[in-house]
Amino acid sequence: MATQTNVEKSSPDEAFREEVRSFLGENFPPELRNKGNAMASVEGPGGETEAQKNWRIAFGSRGWGTPTWPAEYGGGGLGRQQAAILNEELAKAGAYNPIGGMGVMMFGPTLLEYGNEAQKKEHIPPICRGEIRWCQGYSEPNAGSDLANLQTFAEDKGDHYVVNGQKTWTSGGQWADKCFCLVRTDKSDKHLGISFLLMDMHAPGVEVRPIQMISGMSPFCETFFTDVKVPKENLVGEEGQGWTIGKRLLQHERTNLSGGGSVVRRAGSNLADLAKKYLETDESGQLSDKIMRDRIADFEIRWTAFLLTARRAVEESKASGGVSEISSVLKKLGTKLGQERSEMSIEIMGLQGLGWEGEGFTDAELAGVRGWLFGKATTIYGGSTEIQNNIISKRVLGMLDHQ
Repeated sequence: MATQTNVEKSSPDEAFREEVRSFLGENFPPELRNKGNAMASVEGPGGETEAQKNWRIAFGSRGWGTPTWPAEYGGGGLGRQQAAILNEELAKAGAYNPIGGMGVMMFGPTLLEYGNEAQKKEHIPPICRGEIRWCQGYSEPNAGSDLANLQTFAEDKGDHYVVNGQKTWTSGGQWADKCFCLVRTDKSDKHLGISFLLMDMHAPGVEVRPIQMISGMSPFCETFFTDVKVPKENLVGEEGQGWTIGKRLLQHERTNLSGGGSVVRRAGSNLADLAKKYLETDESGQLSDKIMRDRIADFEIRWTAFLLTARRAVEESKASGGVSEISSVLKKLGTKLGQERSEMSIEIMGLQGLGWEGEGFTDAELAGVRGWLFGKATTIYGGSTEIQNNIISKRVLGMLDHQ
């Protein structure tokens, strides 16, 4: 009779764990250990090193960059338990998932739900392999909070559309290959006149103008469409279904912005370790500043509770068929906590947390202050906090407008 230990060792999960360990040992470049994924940043490609490229290709070829997506479209086809094991082993090895971006966070899950078979076979595999960059064409100069007021128009020309209009705050638009875009196909109805269209960012008539921020970075763009021809097969769903599809995509976006979609990656560091690096400690190694010690403990308790709640909510949503309005709750709370964490990090680092350039600051310190400033936008993009409050009151709490 097999012992409990032997049964555990021969289980499919343990066999998969050994498979992951072996793969990491053979394919993960040691020079990338504990360096994270710079390629997933909205700040642009930045130029892959040979090691980064090889790692992306190796990991993408297994489908593990999108571990729970269907294997038939290039995903990993893993169950939730095996996906958790994969994340655990990545963390132990100091490795990272090199496949990311808006294709993974937002567009891919939405296309898997609403796209036809031809669209899935064309667009999902390159996302799984990290071979393509997608951007989002939603907001317009006069259609931000009131997104349904968008005016970019796709005129039906038989076998194709001709698109004219403007989008703004197009994150990473200057580096993107493709754009998932909300356009108006019918001017007679505000919501039912919106359709979901896939556009080639290199097509004639597409012009991208980066918007430079006060920080000197240009993560956002203005995007102009002038007589851009788009094949009819690039319509996702049916004409007039764009508002429904677009809202679904926003639920995926909000879940990821909150931290609910990347719990494992964001749970690794804590403020206590940072404080011990920059602030005085007593003979026992504890922070000498008792007030700061209490503040950090209070935050870490709330942050950990949020991460666990977010993970539970995401798992419950997946079990019931996908994301839901709970994404607005996660987005509202997660982004606020993220801003609070950045504020405390800057306070802890003191003068070292106020550097912008020049000698005397580490890369991590310079990245910290930029992240603190960039984080101010998280409670705005993806739907402002006020919009999330409206969604929560109406769709979660069931309140009426007059309440």
